[in-house]
Amino acid sequence: MSANGSDTSTPARPAAVRHFGRLQLLRLLGKSEHTMAWRVAEPAGGRELVLVMPRAQPGDAQALERWDQAVRQGARLAHPHLAEAVEIGVQDGWPYVAYDLRDDATLTEWLPAQGLPGLEAAALATQLLQGLAFAHEGGVAHHDIQPYLLLVDAHGQLRLAGLAVAVEMAARAARDAAQALSAQPAPDPASLHARRVASERDVLATGMLLHWLLTGAPALDEPDVGRQIQRLPPLGREFVRLPWALAQPVADPLRAITNRASDRQERQRYRSARTLLRALEGWLQTDGAEDGGPMALLSDRLHHAGVLPGSPSATARAARLAMMERERTSELAEVVLEDLALAFELLRLVNSAQVRGTLASGSGPVLTVRRAVAMLGLNGVRRAALALRPWPGPLDEAGAAALQALIERCKRAGRTALALRPAAYDGEVVYLMTLLQNLGRLVVQYHFADEAQQIRRLMQPLPSSREGEPDEPGMSEEAAAYAVLGADIAAIGVAVARHAGLDDSVAAMMRRLPLATPVRSADTDDEMLRALASCANEAVDALAQPASALPAALQRLAQRYGRVLGVDMGMLKQALQGREDMVISDTAFSAFVQLDEPLAGAAR
Repeated sequence: MSANGSDTSTPARPAAVRHFGRLQLLRLLGKSEHTMAWRVAEPAGGRELVLVMPRAQPGDAQALERWDQAVRQGARLAHPHLAEAVEIGVQDGWPYVAYDLRDDATLTEWLPAQGLPGLEAAALATQLLQGLAFAHEGGVAHHDIQPYLLLVDAHGQLRLAGLAVAVEMAARAARDAAQALSAQPAPDPASLHARRVASERDVLATGMLLHWLLTGAPALDEPDVGRQIQRLPPLGREFVRLPWALAQPVADPLRAITNRASDRQERQRYRSARTLLRALEGWLQTDGAEDGGPMALLSDRLHHAGVLPGSPSATARAARLAMMERERTSELAEVVLEDLALAFELLRLVNSAQVRGTLASGSGPVLTVRRAVAMLGLNGVRRAALALRPWPGPLDEAGAAALQALIERCKRAGRTALALRPAAYDGEVVYLMTLLQNLGRLVVQYHFADEAQQIRRLMQPLPSSREGEPDEPGMSEEAAAYAVLGADIAAIGVAVARHAGLDDSVAAMMRRLPLATPVRSADTDDEMLRALASCANEAVDALAQPASALPAALQRLAQRYGRVLGVDMGMLKQALQGREDMVISDTAFSAFVQLDEPLAGAAR
């Protein structure tokens, strides 16, 4: 103000130009407790860079040396989704890593306020996980994944910057957290345990970023992903799940994957970048690709390993078939039905377009091995048996044991259904339909043995965090399969059946009745077969419960199906004790046929 009280305009002073060594600081891109990133200009080269630095200087020369070794180890990793370090150095005691910005934007700048559609969000997270998995397998963790460290170009291609820049800050935080939780010192940062913990934290951070991508806002209204993690168990008491009301709808499998990534129970979360990556890629293949669907996951595997391997006794069975010349179709069907892989293979052969084309127009699918035998002839059955992949296919010993246990469980469900079936229904159709409802489980156990183990683990009840309270229920099979494979197990079974030539009517019967829906009627034969197979499979599933809970489970099952199937608790108990040597194929419909002639007739 002048002496006479009037205002005078003062020209605005130009903003001071700030430098970091030879680099001109343009603006701060983001900061967290552990790192900060600057957009800088390199006057000599005329290019713009991203400068990533820890928030605190290393405490001493040894800490600086550890930092330099870790960052240079990360810089040696070359991957399309890891940003390449163009310079690593120290300025005025501050270590830094510089990356070429190109024409990219940070995820913070790039992400719209309403979030991204599911396919775009999953595609970005998949790129991040591909780079992250590569880094972890190279022995390097990131330690502070933040949206401002993700560089995205105009085509949606992502690069992760800042690998290992926060290593010293993260080591300090780990020591503090370990002391807070257990009053014991944290392990050496170079140890395998510490690296595993850091890798799991990276995966958790990726899950929080996936939540951010889908919602358009940071979880818990906290922009620092590291602080979000601190508010989750075991350090905090918050939990994060996707809200139902979102600007961009989220498919159920993607929702299950995202929620599992940040589950409040540590044991339910993804343990490695590869497991989360497989789930997202599975969903993108089944829902996102133009040629998607569950067969996108399976086509190559089916080609190389078959639907299922021949049973352990397949050699003896093949020899038995070789000695047969003229038998009743029912007797041969009993031999075939001992090997689920062979039974499914015969159904595939006779329901293929080529064979179905020889039948009368409008004929339905073939659902008995007897009829398949009559159509293919004994030589066709022998060829099918020899074409099966020998047991146990590509499975290791543990995987083979798990598959064999599941096969026995499926056979028990088939025998249970036989014991419960109304007299008018063909025993072999009932047995095979009960098995077909388990086809997805069998295929997953054979082709995705590790994932099947994860699914079972997620379905287990969780111990209560408070004494005296009941255990928390595990995930449903559908949700667990979504979270591990990105696809529904039942849908996988249906896809394999369709691939084998079975039609929509069979696909409908293959889906078990929903557990949350009451069973009030079955007005058609197809509905009755579906209900009968569902009841038998649910009864065998109930056997996995503790013995003390089994009576109540069977009582609920009797109430659920009593009106439609006319069963009670006593009938269920007796059916579950069905003999292993039970005859499946109905001899009343069988006849002598000349088995060395294909398509000898449609005898049932």
